Amino acid sequence: MTEPLPDVRSYRLSPDVVAPLRERLSDVALQTIDAITAEVPAYTEAFTGLLGSKIERAVKAALGTFLNLVARAYGPDPQSPLAPALEAAYALGRGEARSGRSLDALLGAYRVGARVAWHELAAISVGAGQPAPIIAHFAELVFAYIDELSAASVAGHADELASTGRARLRHLEQLARALLAGEAEQSLIAAAERADWAPPQSLTAVLVPEHAARTVVDLLDGRTLQLSEAGPGVQDFSLLLVPDAHGTSRAAVTGLLRGQSAVVGPARPWTQVRASFDRAVRTMQIPGLSPAGRVVDTEDHLAVLVLTADPQALADLRAKVLAPLAGGPDLAAAKLVETLRSWLMHQGRREDVAAELFIHPQTVRYRMTRLRELYGERLRDPEWLSALTIALAAPSAPSP
Repeated sequence: MTEPLPDVRSYRLSPDVVAPLRERLSDVALQTIDAITAEVPAYTEAFTGLLGSKIERAVKAALGTFLNLVARAYGPDPQSPLAPALEAAYALGRGEARSGRSLDALLGAYRVGARVAWHELAAISVGAGQPAPIIAHFAELVFAYIDELSAASVAGHADELASTGRARLRHLEQLARALLAGEAEQSLIAAAERADWAPPQSLTAVLVPEHAARTVVDLLDGRTLQLSEAGPGVQDFSLLLVPDAHGTSRAAVTGLLRGQSAVVGPARPWTQVRASFDRAVRTMQIPGLSPAGRVVDTEDHLAVLVLTADPQALADLRAKVLAPLAGGPDLAAAKLVETLRSWLMHQGRREDVAAELFIHPQTVRYRMTRLRELYGERLRDPEWLSALTIALAAPSAPSP
């Protein structure tokens, strides 16, 4: 079983061990940098570019801190110098996260640096005549020190990712709210830049129950924006703004939603997605279009959406075009309305009307004769026929 590394803060080396190491510190730092440059490709450009001199100073400082640490009991200041080194390593980890890099390269550099530094420092100690136990003990301290620095960098990297992630989520939510508010295009572009969000060609509003939102969003494009509360009129539903769900991609998106309760609005240019949201909300409010247990695609219900866009205007139109039937018995009027609707839909084909209504063709002839008596020439007027078609095509056309 591998023995744990010692706590580097609890060990000391005498001045005669540390002195020759200090004299060769610059050489050791250069050897360490050369090795990292050769063995960790991710840092090759950084070491050879404008940052090279800064990194060289940082490596020297890390090595110097280590020597100060292991020799401090013999100096006038008993306080540990490790804290600044750990702070620097922590900051380095955060910097790697801000640069979008994983910790693989940094931890690799630590490993290479530890190996090379130990090799060079051990060679110096051997040359100075230090006994084997001291050199072995020194090796433990080197690797314990590197472990401390690595752990600090890992913590910095994780904290930066967590902090950045929370900030980005806030910016993404702010972007979604700005889109729903219909803000000016320049404001939306600025909000997208703050959120580090690449605008798509289009966005599609999708309403799903709040409890299913987390599952559904994982199935969709990674750029999908989400608001946990869609807003008034759609309580208990979350809003997803799905990128580029237009054209052939729309079928793929609705397929991914299969089995969910969802309403899918139309695709719109991303800065105009408020129109998609409004249509999805209107669709949910139409009787018979509840998304319970199914996916409701607003593109499949455009006629109903048009006909129900102004309920009061539709009611007025029905009252106007069905006025000739007013005054008669309710049951007879309802049958005439039913026959007139079917006659319009089947373009006057008596057999088709009879089949749809399960009545005899002669009954159709009788009812149409009665309707011609009531409407007269208006049943030949294209404008009246158009108005009748619209009024009777809408769901739940009332009897006069």
